[in-house]
Amino acid sequence: MIVEQIWTGNAYRNFNYLIACPESGEALAVDPLDHEKCLARARERGWDITQVLNTHEHPDHTGGNGPMIEATGAKLLAHANAGRRIQGVDRGLSAGDVIQVGRRVELLTLDTPGHTMCHVCLLSKTDTPALISGDTLFNAGAGNCHNGGHPEELYETFANQLATLPEDTLIYPGHDYITNNLAFTLDREPDNGRARELLDDLEADHDPDHALVTSLALEKEVNTFFRLRSPSVIAELRKSFPDLPDEPSPREVFLRLRELRNGW
Repeated sequence: MIVEQIWTGNAYRNFNYLIACPESGEALAVDPLDHEKCLARARERGWDITQVLNTHEHPDHTGGNGPMIEATGAKLLAHANAGRRIQGVDRGLSAGDVIQVGRRVELLTLDTPGHTMCHVCLLSKTDTPALISGDTLFNAGAGNCHNGGHPEELYETFANQLATLPEDTLIYPGHDYITNNLAFTLDREPDNGRARELLDDLEADHDPDHALVTSLALEKEVNTFFRLRSPSVIAELRKSFPDLPDEPSPREVFLRLRELRNGW
């Protein structure tokens, strides 16, 4: 399996993706907002885009559907309940569905509500798993819940699905927010040395055209939304929320962190 991350360079800092079968040259385009860049990359690689997938319904992820499908004749895939929000869905996806790309690539559908209630992530069935995480999980951060989502659902997705994936899972998010997210981690956990080291490295040399691909293991070190039992995180959180219990549950910590991140 080949994962081609395409930096759009737009104001929203979107990443688009092509997932290709090296044997057949067939490819799946994920959230191809910048359809021109995606089509150009496919031509360069000699790939045939046969499917388009939207992780969720927001326009910065669906806006390239029309011209991409017009140019390729690709079938459109999205969450099974997104049909009223995304025009022209050919295949509705549910948890556990497998997407076949060419002869050798299989992607498992995860139903991951929170950012919206019709969000899917894709997990590759490869020796080293890859997670196409859309706007659910960012490098060092978590999606917001402003436009059709719910923070409690996002917590459940993090706790019961993402946190249980293999530690070596590679993370491919829908946007490049890593430096800002690391700054939030350090605001919440000032003594997180790994986050400080990584932010210093990226501030010296960060090129989204050649973005750092994190693993779940690294995310658990630097992403505050996975660090819900950290004494430092809880101590800093209590400064903003004095009513926090002496031993807050991971759910309480996550929800308060998400509330703070909304206005940070």
